[in-house]
Amino acid sequence: MKQSLSSRSSRSADKFVVRLPEGMRARIAEVARHYHRSMNSEIVARLEKTLLAEGNLPNDTASAPFHAELHPHEHQLLQHFRRLPQPQQSALIALLNTKS
Repeated sequence: MKQSLSSRSSRSADKFVVRLPEGMRARIAEVARHYHRSMNSEIVARLEKTLLAEGNLPNDTASAPFHAELHPHEHQLLQHFRRLPQPQQSALIALLNTKS
């Protein structure tokens, strides 16, 4: 049986065990469900966003593990979203939240 690309890459990906404060795992699970992502993808996306915002992570290599899990349309949408000014990002999120 052939392995999927994501299962092969997840096996070879760096792993790090994190102890979470009480209640944080449930909060991460809730947010991940809201954005239709795995908890791992949610954590990686948030770490990536923080590191990029602080200038500690180069743009071209930062999101490789996260983008491997995205459909091409999702990747394109994410690129467009990131180019929007913050007020427009917030407005788009608010609009999407009212429709769900």
